[in-house]
Order: sequence, then C-alpha cells, then structure tokens
Amino acid sequence: MTDSRLAPRPLSRFGAFVVGPGWRRVALLRRAAAGVLATLALALAIAPGPDAGGVPVVVAAVDVAAGSTLRPADLGVRHWPADLVPGGALPDPAGAEGRVLVGAARAGEPITDTRLAGPAAVLGAPAGAAAVPVRLADSGAAALLIPGSTVDVVTVGGESGEPVVLATAAAVLAVLPPDSPSSGRLVLVAMPAGIAARVAAASLTEQVAVTLR
Repeated sequence: MTDSRLAPRPLSRFGAFVVGPGWRRVALLRRAAAGVLATLALALAIAPGPDAGGVPVVVAAVDVAAGSTLRPADLGVRHWPADLVPGGALPDPAGAEGRVLVGAARAGEPITDTRLAGPAAVLGAPAGAAAVPVRLADSGAAALLIPGSTVDVVTVGGESGEPVVLATAAAVLAVLPPDSPSSGRLVLVAMPAGIAARVAAASLTEQVAVTLR
C-alpha cells in the first residue's frame, strides 16, 4: 500500500503546476480568462436590457366591429419590443376612448392613429348616433368626402327604379382607401341608431350612393 504521506497533496500539486514550465502557466491563465469571459457573456445575455419591459401599446381587448365607438372595456395595454411597435401606435388608452374605429380589430391587435376617426359628436353627428360603414360604387364621389362632411345616403328602389333615401344628414367620420382598384371606397358615416341597421343591411345587397349637403 502506498503511504499517503508520500502522495503529493492537492495544494502542493497546484503550486508545482504554477511554478512549473512557462507553457503551463500560460495555459492556466488562458483557461481562467476564458472562463471569466464565458461567465460575463452569459450574465450579459440574461441581464434585462433598457427595453426589457417593452413599450406600452394600446390594443383591442376584445374583437371590435368597424364603426364602434371605443369604450374602456374595448381597450387594453400590452408591452411590445421597441423595434416591433407599429408606427402611430398609441401608448395610452385615453387617446382612443370615445373615438370611432374605422375598421374591425381583433383582440390583441394594436390600435394605431390611422384606425381612428374623431368622436361622432365632434364631427356633427347627432347624439346617440351609430357609425355605419358604407361602400360607395362611385369612387369619384368618395374622393369629394372628408371627415365632417354631411351627406344623405340613397339607393335605387327595387321596382320603381326611383332613388330611396335611407338616411339624411349623416356625418362622414372617415373615408378609407379602396381595397383594390375594382372595389368601391368604404365610407364610415354616423346616423341615428334607429336607422343605422337599415342602412347597413341595404349596403350589403344594394348599390349605395351619397349626396353632399
């Protein structure tokens, strides 16, 4: 059996390694430096950066239909990475509450400034008005409209061919660009809630036009 007293102790072996040939000391220093750099790189990778919390972005809390007046319950705030935040994103729900959404939004979708029209009351719509999207066949007429314009919404009668007025003194909230060159322009108009459903139904099955006041 080997006498344990004759076996070199770990501290003695370490001392012999350090004071041994120069290449051993260089190798030891390189390994130590590599370990320190690896530890530092790992710490930097997992450490939170300045944007780790993300940027607050207002999103739809639920599915919201086009023409809806946004309520606090419709909105939420999510934190997005700064480089993924879309242009015109709102940081505070107060900037969207009470405004009209010009296009439908899914839950979680960011609400940007171009998706919003002003409050119906500001644009001259009557109290208790509802916003209705209407697709116009005549793109030239749509080009004459701006938010705040006052229009009558008309269609052609089924049998007589005479124009039928669906709504009078409706306020234009927004005019959207066409989805394609062949599609009509979508116009968001505000009108009394009692006739909004009728206009919405007519716009699905009939050609609808507007006359300016």
